[in-house]
Amino acid sequence: MTNSSQVIYFTLTAYFDIGGLKYLYFMMVMCFYVLIISCNVLLIAVICVNRTLHEPMFLFLCSLFVNELYGSLGLFPFLLVQILSDVHSVSAPLCFLQIFCVYSYAAVEVLNLAVMSYDRYVAICFPLQYSSTMTDRKVALLIALTWALPVLATVVLVSLSAPLQLCGNVIDKVFCGNFSIVKLSCSNTSINNVYGLVLTVVSIVAPLVLILYTYGKILEVCFCATKQTRQKAVSTCTPHLASILNFSFGCCFQILQSRFDLSRVPPVLAIVLSLYFLTCQPLFNPVLYGLKMACLGNMNVKVRTDDQIKCIHFI
Repeated sequence: MTNSSQVIYFTLTAYFDIGGLKYLYFMMVMCFYVLIISCNVLLIAVICVNRTLHEPMFLFLCSLFVNELYGSLGLFPFLLVQILSDVHSVSAPLCFLQIFCVYSYAAVEVLNLAVMSYDRYVAICFPLQYSSTMTDRKVALLIALTWALPVLATVVLVSLSAPLQLCGNVIDKVFCGNFSIVKLSCSNTSINNVYGLVLTVVSIVAPLVLILYTYGKILEVCFCATKQTRQKAVSTCTPHLASILNFSFGCCFQILQSRFDLSRVPPVLAIVLSLYFLTCQPLFNPVLYGLKMACLGNMNVKVRTDDQIKCIHFI
């Protein structure tokens, strides 16, 4: 048996020889990474500088864009180095650091999307109480919990995996994954498996239930509202729903790939799908919401319902 502290590096076997094309792939990935950084930094700067955007929905978006930068930072520099390298190995400390970044990014992302769905629920279902409900203190607390809870949960996850006794150092992926390391263990991994499943349920299923509940209530309001109100509700919810579906697709394949044998899937397709939630989501969100933010003149829409003027914040 070999203790994990004695394993100084892990070998990533999902990479294959691409010869001189590695320089072309390096430039493509580098340009993609620069585009992600540029889009997210630009929108963060716009929100921070423009005081009219210091509202709950934009602050949650700012948190989302910061997380996109964080998640891409955990993958792209590592990926760029591996593309140029002839020996695809990574030191054990760096591997666990990447696991922490990737898993905390995913947990923050889904929790942030859940908080955003709650914000839309309050804005559409209780527009008159929106200002009193979504106070600055509550928004700050929600953003703090969105980051603190996933970070603490991921620290526990890595703390359980790092001391495991390993019988090998080969990971059949292009980046480090927690379950891939757990499968290399020679010792009992029951605690790791149970905690991994609990973490998956709490960090993914629970926020998904909240999202489904809030959108169920939004649909109830839309059915009883005017056509104009329904159109505005669709307008404000469409980007959010698209972001949720895009991220859910990437996460589902990542979970399936980690837990089941998908050897029949073509290697190139498996690599692309395994990287999907870490590569497409960080660019998908700023482009999607950036297009909506370009029409800030329609940000506040007044809707007449039951002879009362209700102000709903849309994006």
